[in-house]
Amino acid sequence: MKESLLEAFRETCRGYSPDRVVADPEINRTFLDACSRRGLTLAPAKLNQALLNSRKGGLLRGIRSRRTILPSQGDYRFAAEIAARYLERRAGCSLDEVICDPALVEEFDALAASIAPGGAPLAYRWAALNLRKQKRLAPELLARVARPVEVIQLKVEAMAIASVPSKAGLYLFYSSEATLYVGEAENLQNRIRKHLDHSDNKHLARWLWEQTTAALHLELQVLDETVSHRIRRALELELIRSRAPLFNIQR
Repeated sequence: MKESLLEAFRETCRGYSPDRVVADPEINRTFLDACSRRGLTLAPAKLNQALLNSRKGGLLRGIRSRRTILPSQGDYRFAAEIAARYLERRAGCSLDEVICDPALVEEFDALAASIAPGGAPLAYRWAALNLRKQKRLAPELLARVARPVEVIQLKVEAMAIASVPSKAGLYLFYSSEATLYVGEAENLQNRIRKHLDHSDNKHLARWLWEQTTAALHLELQVLDETVSHRIRRALELELIRSRAPLFNIQR
């Protein structure tokens, strides 16, 4: 299998690295077709992961790859981070698992495009891979200690407050460019209602007054009812350190 996999890679890679072959929709289709012609019947996610593992295992040592340089990568970096973190928390997936799995990466693309429209799928995927290379996508405490029972993404302009669960959890307000505010609440619906009534955080409220909610997104992380306030607070502080929101006090 390893030899057939490497033959398929060499036939289709166009001189690029395994990361590019997996992340580029067009090249990945030709790679998977080449695998199929060689009798490799594993699911696409397994074949893609095997290719990445072959690089990590040193099987491609000595093969030089063309650099991938995409324009306007900075325009999509934040959206890629939000989308990768969302899938990390919702499904417990690493970035490699997301990029390798056709269903997960399609979801990743859609969320990133909703935050920063206009990019090709490769632009969002490559931005996330670059963040990982820069060690800016290390797993957060939340994903290891108290994974949410549900993670919800909403666009504030179109949301009904009734769509926010009346349960304990964490929440993140963010724009297309930055995380704005992170908080924890015993009742997410009540807390979000206060924020949108401009009665909780005067700095965030001022941003809402000046910018309107059209550019505002909300992520809700619903926690199990057994998670204590002390743990919620610890998770909130971890997210504040990790995301550096504009309107939280850094501690």
